[in-house]
Amino acid sequence: MSLTSIAAFINDHGVDLSWQREFYQWMHAHPELSGEETETAAAIRKKLAEFSCEVLSGIGGHGIVAIFRNGDGPCALMRADFDALPVHEDSGADFASTEPGKMHACGHDMHTTALLGLCAILDARRDQWQGTFVALFQPAEETASGAAAMVADSLCDLIPKPDVCFGQHVVAGPAGTVMSMAGPALAACDTITITIHGRSAHGSMPHQSIDPTFIAAMIVVRLQGIVGREVSPFDFAVVTVGSLISGHTNNTVPGSATLVLNCRFYSDEVKTKVYQAIHRVVTAECLASGCEKEPDFEYSNHGELTDNSPEVFAKVRPLFDAVFNKDSIDAQPWTASEDFSEIPRALGVPYLYWTVGVTPPGVDTPPVNHMPNFIPDYAPSVSATTRAGAAAILSYLSRD
Repeated sequence: MSLTSIAAFINDHGVDLSWQREFYQWMHAHPELSGEETETAAAIRKKLAEFSCEVLSGIGGHGIVAIFRNGDGPCALMRADFDALPVHEDSGADFASTEPGKMHACGHDMHTTALLGLCAILDARRDQWQGTFVALFQPAEETASGAAAMVADSLCDLIPKPDVCFGQHVVAGPAGTVMSMAGPALAACDTITITIHGRSAHGSMPHQSIDPTFIAAMIVVRLQGIVGREVSPFDFAVVTVGSLISGHTNNTVPGSATLVLNCRFYSDEVKTKVYQAIHRVVTAECLASGCEKEPDFEYSNHGELTDNSPEVFAKVRPLFDAVFNKDSIDAQPWTASEDFSEIPRALGVPYLYWTVGVTPPGVDTPPVNHMPNFIPDYAPSVSATTRAGAAAILSYLSRD
């Protein structure tokens, strides 16, 4: 099949997807936080039961996999995440969250709705493709733990090994615009929790203390010098001190202080260099202040670099262009982070991850992910995310 004919099918597949709106609005109204996605997982399984596929659930917690087999051919996997955030919604939508302090503020409800729509298309139109399609629904993306949990729970042994993996994310930008690129697309990230061990004393006798608050303050200043003076201006690195906790009263020098850092990179080489510098700076400041115990470093919320395969991009992008025309554009690296790439890394296969704009026209200051007013422009967004998934999968599985 030619690109033109595949694109024509994707844009006019003839499958009724009107149910997507109700599913999306239900999911948006009933957000569940990472690791708590019981009802969401049940709703996904209920929809998958309408299709001719093998469903595996409870992988790594609430993870779900649907396997669609359609004869011999390649195998392609697409993933959607489905957890929500601890954000209180202020979108004004008539289907806003019914759970105070919880919201689908990152668009995972749209990701899930789109992947289910793709399942419906491929299930109904098996005449258009051959091989195996794996739809993977992942919990706990926001805590960067869901992908790793599914892998640890024998995901790679439970599913056919794909030849390629795909993922997508909705973002601020003109609704319906599909943005793709080769190479580093999302940053690698880690949270580093640093505990500084000082010596407590009465606030009137600071000379008897080893003041961890002072040490922490010096460290905060020095950490900014790592990116500003040790990382090349041509490289990207972020070291953010998101939290500094030290003491509880005004008249006591505390015994310890805790710094929580958020770090992001597009290069593992730069990451290694910065982490070595962080350890050097923190250890040296503690030593300079006479700490009697070395600081503790704890790494968490790990996200690998999302580094798109140039070969996969070269295969998929022409079909994106054919389907979306002027609305298929080049992406720019996004400083956000994702755990999606842990799945293809564990499987040992290449992958492509792209973004889709969801901002309504005429909005001067578009809502951004993780904000209380983040709400996609439904019709162009669900259409674009569903068709983009179809284009990626059919780039590999289309009958040819």
